[in-house]
Amino acid sequence: MVYQPPVGARDLLPLDVAQKRWIEDRLQQMFQRWGYHRIITSTLERLDTLMAGGAIQRSTVIQLQDSDDEQLGLRPELTASIARAAVTRMTGATHPLRLYYNANVFQRAQESSYSRQQEFYQAGVELVGAGGLLADAEVLLLLLDCLRSLGLHQWSVILGEAGLTRSLLSVFPLPLRNKVRQALARLDRMTLETLPMSPELRDRALLLLDLRGRPADVLQRLATLNLDASQQDAVNNLKSLIDLLQESDPTPHTPHPIPHTLILDLSLIRTLDYYTGVVFEVVNTSEAGQYVLGQGGRYDQLLGLYHPEGQTYPGIGFALQLESLHQVLLPTGQLPHQTPGSDWLVVPESPKAYTAALAYAQTLRHDTTVRVELDLDTRTAAETYDYAHHRRIAQIAWVKPDGKAVIETVNQQ
Repeated sequence: MVYQPPVGARDLLPLDVAQKRWIEDRLQQMFQRWGYHRIITSTLERLDTLMAGGAIQRSTVIQLQDSDDEQLGLRPELTASIARAAVTRMTGATHPLRLYYNANVFQRAQESSYSRQQEFYQAGVELVGAGGLLADAEVLLLLLDCLRSLGLHQWSVILGEAGLTRSLLSVFPLPLRNKVRQALARLDRMTLETLPMSPELRDRALLLLDLRGRPADVLQRLATLNLDASQQDAVNNLKSLIDLLQESDPTPHTPHPIPHTLILDLSLIRTLDYYTGVVFEVVNTSEAGQYVLGQGGRYDQLLGLYHPEGQTYPGIGFALQLESLHQVLLPTGQLPHQTPGSDWLVVPESPKAYTAALAYAQTLRHDTTVRVELDLDTRTAAETYDYAHHRRIAQIAWVKPDGKAVIETVNQQ
């Protein structure tokens, strides 16, 4: 029998880990530069925590049963877990809370899923306790800085407004509304054209589908609608946010400044229902294909679901998908091509030199920047040179029983 990981899981080998760490390190540096602090939440959550507010579909959760028959699940995303921790474990902290994470998440593969993958890696931020225009702008500008720190260029930020889109859908009768919403989420014009509804409602559905493109064009089309006061406020906030992003972009003369990468899309509908304001996705299109690199949005009611007294706080955040980033970055040549070689190979010349070799290796390791290997096999000198060459080891220390060492530099040609 050949033992393999379960369907939907995979092992990360040393080179995979080195490439993943390359991405994670750059994102972490950017999160920290913006004043965010790392949080680590439990991989296991109570199922009622994950399901609170209908945010997550039960069918996507990999469920477990503990000895007390308590229903548990592996976290399918981090926002709900961080929201729970923020209102139950960080009640005395000063707001806003700037939190970031780098973690694995688990989502049950659907029958229609091509890859059947069930474990994913994400890195992202949550800004808790801050609402309004400036908080939205901070999170989006941080997202742009993250993408630039990875050397990415061919991407677009697709910006929507969950509350406004939900309000615009309210004209559809309840039995029809979810079908229209699903068709919009799939950009499925054919379904919208064939659903049983009046010509007026069909025109409204197709208009919602076409509220996508350059922000100025979409805002102009919105101006033709008979919006109520709350809808108009949402449109005004969107316009202010877009203006602020464009004016605050620190690199307006790069090949891909914000005016060319920002798409306003009021048909953008996230699968999670807890979003209340701006929502966004990052999409990369290149020779590697099209990938959704990340998603995020504002959730101003979610934290109240976990507070003992129902007190809520505004929140906004995003998650970047490390697997997608890896696939996009791989063809660019930026990721490590091999695992790091060691700096030293310490070789005891005989069994009597074991103690001295161990001590010599420990002395070398006092420099925390070097990698030191101890030769564990009895080899000929030629075999030792060959081993060091294949392992890309820079220097060999031949250690004698009295602790003296002969140092040789390994020719890597």
